[in-house]
Parts: sequence; C-alpha cells; structure tokens
Amino acid sequence: MRAQKIGLLGGSFNPAHAGHLYISETALRSLGLDQVWWLVSPQNPLKSGTDMAQFEARIDGAKKLAVSPRIHVSEFEKTVGETYTAKTIKELKRRHPNTQFVWLMGADNLVQIPKWYHWKDIFSQLPIAVFDRPGYTFKALSGKAANIFKHARRYPSGQGRPMLNFAAKTGPKWIFISHTKHKLSSTYIRNSYNNEGKACSSL
Repeated sequence: MRAQKIGLLGGSFNPAHAGHLYISETALRSLGLDQVWWLVSPQNPLKSGTDMAQFEARIDGAKKLAVSPRIHVSEFEKTVGETYTAKTIKELKRRHPNTQFVWLMGADNLVQIPKWYHWKDIFSQLPIAVFDRPGYTFKALSGKAANIFKHARRYPSGQGRPMLNFAAKTGPKWIFISHTKHKLSSTYIRNSYNNEGKACSSL
C-alpha cells in the first residue's frame, strides 16, 4: 500500500475564501496529492486577535466552502493545543509516520516566514510548495528564505505535467508555482465586509 500524499494548508481562515480553494485544487492537481488538509489555527501568533472571528465560526465557514471530499477541514492545532507551525508539523509526522506531507503556502508567507518560530526547521521537515500571490512574486523570490534555501529550490515539470514525486522528497525542498495569482485574501474580504457595513450605516 503506497503512502498517502497530503498537502497541509495552515492559517486563520478568517474567513475561508475562494483563494484557499483555488490553491488547494491546484496543489491536488499539480503535485499529485491525495488530499489537502486545512489546518485552522486557534490563533496566529503573528496576528492580533482583535478582528479574529471565533474559532468555531471559522471552522464552520471553512467546512461550508470545502465541499470537495479531497479537502479536509481540521481542528488539529486546537486539539493538540499548538499554534506554531514547526511544532504542528512535527506532531503530525509523529502521528502519521507513513504519510508524505507537503506544506502549502502563499508567496506572502514565504516573505514573512523568517519571523516564524523555528522557521528553518519547517524547511527541513517536509517539502514546501509556494503559490504566487499578486504583488509578492519579487519579494518572495528575492527574500531571506528564498536566498538561504536557494540550493533547495526545485522547478515544476514542463508542459503542465504534475510533479507526482514531490511529496516524497526528503531534506529541504521547495517549489514556486507561478500560475496562481488569485486576487482574493481574507484581509480583502474582511475589509469589503467592513466597507459594506459602513456604507449601509450611512444610508
């Protein structure tokens, strides 16, 4: 029986949106994954909790959006009481020793990952797939993380063929997937909601 290939997409999902779905579907297709797990964080250590919706509401919103049977919304971080990605990955690998995990993240996170707890350990623990985001291409590919791990960068297969073996890579390995410039972000959606609310209140 072959090992399952699972993509891990972490975040606050405040709220979950079409961009998360787009990245997940692209990862399933281009990396030959069996599933993608959305790891909904109880609280992002780098973000304020001021405008953070309740965890249960974020979970419910993610489940309503993730209707594909190959996308699983997970409460794992809350269950184990963890918010640091490096520790979450370590615990997931301990509990699922025969699973091949791939960390999925947007180019904006490749820019800021040097601020994460034990961020270099993330690169050493599992392959990383970085998905392009509008306005972040140059910053991501010229940033600290990309430069330190430039030797570990791998490139997509030609002619759109899926990288079926990427999940099985060991040691630091990362790939930049450039055709995923989806304009949506959770911040954009929250700001839109706030602006709509202000517009309605002024009528």
